[in-house]
Amino acid sequence: MEETLPDKLYFRIGEVAEITRLKPSVLRFWESEFKGLNPSKSGTGQRIYSRSDLDLVIEIKRLLYSEKLTIEGARKRLVRRGKLEMIAEDVNVVMPRKTLDEIRAELEAIRDSL
Repeated sequence: MEETLPDKLYFRIGEVAEITRLKPSVLRFWESEFKGLNPSKSGTGQRIYSRSDLDLVIEIKRLLYSEKLTIEGARKRLVRRGKLEMIAEDVNVVMPRKTLDEIRAELEAIRDSL
């Protein structure tokens, strides 16, 4: 799907719906479920999706439709991959061991430099 994306920075909700073959109501629902999906609004109230918003929609669709994850499962997967920020309701998400080891190494390097 990536090769068919228009070379634009911003997309209206109708364009995103057409590109992803999703209904606008699904996109609006996903905005409430995935806090990182937050398109801006034009002066007329039209949702304007950035290229990164579109990429996130495509990733969410893949997780839900191809990998058959639940919304909660998709949210956790995106948080683990760093594509969504963790929010208060996601505190039960466990960070991967590799990330914790990287953080530990960075903190030790800072400590040693002091």
